[in-house]
Amino acid sequence: MANNVKGILLTGVGGQGTLLASEVLSEVLMLAGFDVKKSEIHGMSQRGGSVTSHVRWGEKVFSPLIPEGTADILFGFELLETYRSLSMLRKGGAVVVNDLKIAPGPVATGTETYPEDIPGKLKAQVDDVLLVDGMEKAHQAGNYRTVNTVLLGALSNRMEIAEELWHKALEAQVPEKFLQENLKAFALGRKAA
Repeated sequence: MANNVKGILLTGVGGQGTLLASEVLSEVLMLAGFDVKKSEIHGMSQRGGSVTSHVRWGEKVFSPLIPEGTADILFGFELLETYRSLSMLRKGGAVVVNDLKIAPGPVATGTETYPEDIPGKLKAQVDDVLLVDGMEKAHQAGNYRTVNTVLLGALSNRMEIAEELWHKALEAQVPEKFLQENLKAFALGRKAA
């Protein structure tokens, strides 16, 4: 890419913490000295709809939007939303995805069925797929709401940024009363990767 700009597309369902994760990710990239641009698409996030966030970084970034087929990492909080966004990933890119199914409206009402074996479909199309049991690791951390931080921990192993900068970013973005459980969740995610 021109100017060595890189991009991560975060995708999930409203209420999963996708937007907080994009804030932490942007913070850690700025702490690492990069120019960072971020754009969010909330959709029907308050009703469990699709949420995406584009995060781009490099020496100088002019647009926050990742062009289709150029994302370096597809960072998914839910399996189907991740699979739907696969066209955004560049050839040779990586997928870090939560092993979680959330039924969209048509599936919940019985008019559609949830696709079978999404992890297998992802692995058939992408060489580097990391499937993380985020919910299990979040329970180990003491709070199921730390799933997004577990996933950030797993993602951190795919990026060349010092672990202490990730901790500083979490300290900057997570309220103090939840910080320790989030740091534990981050460590569990790093181990899972």
